[in-house]
Amino acid sequence: VDTIGLVVLAGIAVGTVLGLLSGDPRLVLVEGSVPTAVFGLLCLGSLRARRPLIYRFAIEFIGPDTEKGREFESLWQYEGFRHTFWLYTVVWGIVYLAEAAARVVIVETVSTSTALTISKIMPYAVFGLLMVWMIAYGRRAQRDGERIAAEQAAATTPAASELPAASCA
Repeated sequence: VDTIGLVVLAGIAVGTVLGLLSGDPRLVLVEGSVPTAVFGLLCLGSLRARRPLIYRFAIEFIGPDTEKGREFESLWQYEGFRHTFWLYTVVWGIVYLAEAAARVVIVETVSTSTALTISKIMPYAVFGLLMVWMIAYGRRAQRDGERIAAEQAAATTPAASELPAASCA
């Protein structure tokens, strides 16, 4: 069962029923914030799990049974890699909770037509900004990890002056 799909479907159903019963179009617009808020809470709640939600999404996107997926999973052993996905999950959770709150405020403070337009655009804008940030941060984290690995390799490899001299006997 697709949990996120069920949450979205439930949010749509509840909002639609409430909107039809109340006759208030604003209520239908506000219901769009429910799945967004639930996703934000799921992200933050997953921080207590063995692997955070954004890591799970990444591995599913890559394919856990592929060579690249197995290579990706092997990176979990590195603290910097784990920290990166913990941070991604925190940021996604906070941003999605903030988006849900902003959508409620927008629905309550602007005209219905403006709120509808914003509610159609905002999820794509938020997702796009998060992806740009993740890519930029991920590249920086990867460079840092590669630099640290190179420094550790250099520290464990003896310099030529430390190697024993060859005997000419």
